[in-house]
Amino acid sequence: MAEFRHETERLILRDWREEDWPAFWEGTNTPAVMRWLGGVGDEAKCRAAQERFLSYRREHGHTFWCLERREDGEILGFCGLKRSNQPGGPIGMMEVGWRLREDAWGKGYAKEAARASLDLAFDRFDADEVIAITVQRNEGSWGLMKRLGMRRREDLDFESAEFDEQDPFIIVYSIDRATWESRSG
Repeated sequence: MAEFRHETERLILRDWREEDWPAFWEGTNTPAVMRWLGGVGDEAKCRAAQERFLSYRREHGHTFWCLERREDGEILGFCGLKRSNQPGGPIGMMEVGWRLREDAWGKGYAKEAARASLDLAFDRFDADEVIAITVQRNEGSWGLMKRLGMRRREDLDFESAEFDEQDPFIIVYSIDRATWESRSG
């Protein structure tokens, strides 16, 4: 499989390299970043997440790619595509997701990377619809989903305590190909 690399104005979405992981975990495995993602992970949880990301790439040709800032090569987090796999959720649907280190918040990086990922979902990976999931209390995440033109899909919401034990409910947003093309064309 050819190495994946996609550039935007300020970012590079690319396959993971072994040397990326320490910087990724240092920047994103923090209380603030992991607040709505089940909390800071131990070494075993981090290793399992790495293996999942790599397995998505092997099995589907896409993953939550390493997100690198073009100007200085800094690892900002991840953004990309996977097949939804949360128990009780919309299994198998194309899912866009992102996680950025705290000092990268509020600069438009997540939106830029998510737009690129959605373009790739529809153009390169031939998706008909793409979902995104979060917890109700993560307003930053679902706010971005709305800014991307995604709409709430209450029919796909599901219960899960994996990310927020106090409010064990996952909300789902989605966008279809026609809506995306009308927004970005």
